[in-house]
Amino acid sequence: MTIFFNRGSMTAGEIAEIFDHAWQTTTRHLRVLERAGLVTQERQGRLRIYRLERKRFRLVREWLSYFDR
Repeated sequence: MTIFFNRGSMTAGEIAEIFDHAWQTTTRHLRVLERAGLVTQERQGRLRIYRLERKRFRLVREWLSYFDR
């Protein structure tokens, strides 16, 4: 997720290349993240560009860090 976070936006294909699982799994996870408000999607022709919602993502990271203590 660090790569995604640093670049700010990526296509669904670029995101799928990072992970070692089926394309359908990636798109399913992206839909869940979108519904949760953690990513937004923009269509550019045939491409879908996903952008991380940094403020919301930081809140989730802060909340999860509680469990690392």
